[in-house]
Amino acid sequence: MIDYKKLKQLREETQVSFSLCKKALDETDNDMKKSMELLKKWGAEKAAKKADRNTEAGGMFTYVHHNKKIAALVELQSETDFVSENKDFQKLGSEIAMQVASVPSSDVDELLKQDYIREPGKTVDGLVKEAILKFGENIKIARILRWELGE
Repeated sequence: MIDYKKLKQLREETQVSFSLCKKALDETDNDMKKSMELLKKWGAEKAAKKADRNTEAGGMFTYVHHNKKIAALVELQSETDFVSENKDFQKLGSEIAMQVASVPSSDVDELLKQDYIREPGKTVDGLVKEAILKFGENIKIARILRWELGE
């Protein structure tokens, strides 16, 4: 039997659909930690299945550090405007731009391997895969650019 308090908590923490959260709790006998791990696994599987889909929508996101000496630009792509106009997609783009400004990387592949600055232990790739699971669309970081004053 589902523990609805845990269902609500899992949904709030992951932003994944109620049905997937319920399924994860069902399969783990209401174990929150195992449910989170299962959702991450499903996110990776879903990302792999969607990797070949075209990403022709999306947006450009910027971040300028408070000292005005470092700036970043990120092109984050999605399959549809419906997703790219979503406030959570917008937040994801802004978070990735802050990541690019904070931790230099030479290309997108290197960026994806980095630990996410707001949640050590989670990679940027993991962050993107969580978004793919949440939105049900392919999402990818197409390009990044970082400037530092005087370089």
